[in-house]
Amino acid sequence: MQFISSTSNEKIKRTALYSQKASARKEDGVFIAEGTKLVIESPGDKVREIFISESCLEELENKKGGLWEKFKALVNTLPEDALIKVSDHVFEKISSQKSPQGMLAVIETLSYKKEDIKKDVPLILVLEDIQDPGNVGTIFRTAEAAGVTGILMSEACADPLSPKVVRSSMGAIFRMPFVITEDLPASVADLEKDGISCYAARLDAASEYDKCDLTAPSALLIGNEGNGLSEEVTKAASKGIFIPMSGKTESLNAAISAAILSYEAARQRR
Repeated sequence: MQFISSTSNEKIKRTALYSQKASARKEDGVFIAEGTKLVIESPGDKVREIFISESCLEELENKKGGLWEKFKALVNTLPEDALIKVSDHVFEKISSQKSPQGMLAVIETLSYKKEDIKKDVPLILVLEDIQDPGNVGTIFRTAEAAGVTGILMSEACADPLSPKVVRSSMGAIFRMPFVITEDLPASVADLEKDGISCYAARLDAASEYDKCDLTAPSALLIGNEGNGLSEEVTKAASKGIFIPMSGKTESLNAAISAAILSYEAARQRR
């Protein structure tokens, strides 16, 4: 196991950039996962390096519990030089968190094809320009729990492999296939051609969400937090769907809307 105690180390400086700049991550084809549980859940075949602080390693060793065993199992799948111990102040340099847990993994970028999100009886979430990383991460987490088969995203959505999205997904990002498209209206039209009914979630839609048949191949379209779905994307979908609301509330959070619609589909498919 390597040990690094200097923040001027080139590997440390490059890893710190991954936490700060999407351009650095894209250039090297990687993203980072930070936090003990998140790192341990990461796909071993994609992990390039794991950085662990001295205090984190000592704490894990002393506990000798399930996390320690899972950590050892993950490390045993990696090349010998892939585990790097660093001093606590060095870990703070590469961390994106105010209170670092002491473990961070550099992981190869995940890549999927459109076929990967259409498996079985497709239930696809389509996201247009969802810009809050917390919303995107929560949608991934909820999508996995509700049995969604994949996520189709516009380019203007928050980077799904940014540290904030990865963290808020609670590991779901490792298991939920996603595709980013340059032309969302065209991609929605392609789903319709493939026999997947696309439901545009809008307040002015004609059908209540629990009155639609979501047992067939379906895609649920969720729009930008402030503006909702664009007219172009709405027109590409064959159906509209809305969630009734009481009181004076004008709209729901994008992640909440995605959760309600996804779980309605899950209920119908049980």
